[in-house]
Amino acid sequence: MQLTLLFFLNSALLGVGLAMDAFSVSLANGLAEPRMRRRRMASIAGVYAFFQFLMPMLGWFLVRSAVELFKSAEPFIPWIALLLLCWIGGKMVFEGIRDRGGVREEAMAEEERKTGVLTPWILFVQGVATSIDALSVGFTIASYDWRAALCASLVIAAVTFVICLGGVRLGRHFGTKLAGRASVLGGFILIAIGIEIFVKSLL
Repeated sequence: MQLTLLFFLNSALLGVGLAMDAFSVSLANGLAEPRMRRRRMASIAGVYAFFQFLMPMLGWFLVRSAVELFKSAEPFIPWIALLLLCWIGGKMVFEGIRDRGGVREEAMAEEERKTGVLTPWILFVQGVATSIDALSVGFTIASYDWRAALCASLVIAAVTFVICLGGVRLGRHFGTKLAGRASVLGGFILIAIGIEIFVKSLL
């Protein structure tokens, strides 16, 4: 397959569509951690970009080698995204309400304050939950050879990185203004994303 300008344009538009859930989660993360540093912002966007690269390639591989297995698992994808995002969102809401109620000890370690609710494990789960729909992209690029599939996935990842970095920055800006309510709002956003993914799969 020839890597034309139209090919890259289509891949970029595909990346924009796939990155919307990750953008919303990035916004929620920025809300929950308004003092986030630039390196951490870039690493968060990088995690989402990595999974948006990985999932289409994995989907492409499954279509090429194990299409029946993938088809049998496809109905469960929205359920997985719903459960993961509701769990993370619920945790953020609970911790935000607990913090506002003064339950947390003031003597909490400074390092824990910097880390906030976004641990590496939660970031990993978010990355999987927001990119799991991208497995289906493997069907749309099944006719590509491996080089074209790789290029398309890289373009999707690059677009995701830029969009999610903007989401974190935007969330951080508003998180500073919202102060203690930011974590609760971010949690509700994650829950809403999970419900939206699930409902969309039923339509």
